[in-house]
Amino acid sequence: CDPFNHPNTSFSSFILVGVPSLEAFPTCLGILFCSGYIIALVGNGVVLLVVVLDDSLRDPIHCFLGMLAVIDMVMVTSIIPKMLSVFWLNSAEIGYMACFVQMFLVHSTTSGESGVLLAMAVDRYIAICHPLRYQAILNRQTVAQIGLAIVVRALLFMVPLTGMVTNLPYCRSRVVPHSYCEHMAVAKLACADPRPSGLYTVAGSSLIVGMDIAFIAVSYGMILKTVLGKKLSWKAFSTCGCHISVMLLYYVPGIVSIYVQHFSSTVSVHAQVLLADLYLTLPTMLNPIIYSMRTKQIRQAVLKML
Repeated sequence: CDPFNHPNTSFSSFILVGVPSLEAFPTCLGILFCSGYIIALVGNGVVLLVVVLDDSLRDPIHCFLGMLAVIDMVMVTSIIPKMLSVFWLNSAEIGYMACFVQMFLVHSTTSGESGVLLAMAVDRYIAICHPLRYQAILNRQTVAQIGLAIVVRALLFMVPLTGMVTNLPYCRSRVVPHSYCEHMAVAKLACADPRPSGLYTVAGSSLIVGMDIAFIAVSYGMILKTVLGKKLSWKAFSTCGCHISVMLLYYVPGIVSIYVQHFSSTVSVHAQVLLADLYLTLPTMLNPIIYSMRTKQIRQAVLKML
């Protein structure tokens, strides 16, 4: 049987290693990621609940915050339960289709999160620079259209990538040296050249992240100019503090992780895998904490609900 003529028929599942070279510490790794998962679910769940239930949180920024909470919960749920089964239950096998569904969810949610962060930056720009037109510009229809555009962009990015990886012929080892079905770790198991999918990922991620960061930088530059030019109090600008914190927390590890995995041969494999895992789990844990601590409205709504 020639695997190039009958691609993807050699086996029906992959085997996830977990964290290469740290297989001897499954209990510790499991506790670490399980704790992160619980914090992420509870924190984002509470934020989403107060945004849905509290009528005073119907403005666009809290709608975007609710979207961010949903994306974060989908992101961690797509990887951590399976990671825990690898660490604690020694259940390392993942079905062929399940692997690609996980890959699709992980990478589409990362694109979606970047889009929501851009939308939040634009929201802050309009709120501070054009406060009288805020309600007119960001009405419910516009917010819904922005949300739809974020989802469509994520799908347009992921559908071709998923197609490229699923169409590769897999006839080598089925052991994925990763904690989840990271697309490059899976593509490297193919008998064909995986570089096109790798180049597509780097180019696509760089384009999406680069555009979003550029627009975010312009938004905050104009906010700063407005605050200084009109001699507004720094209290107006301080409302952006939590958004900037979340953006740094998301973009810095993400950019480092993407480029380390594709271009750095000096970083050990287990360090690359841990960095990729933390890039997906750490922001989802800390986002609701940052917003709860820094945003008075969210904090008051949570206390009222409790």
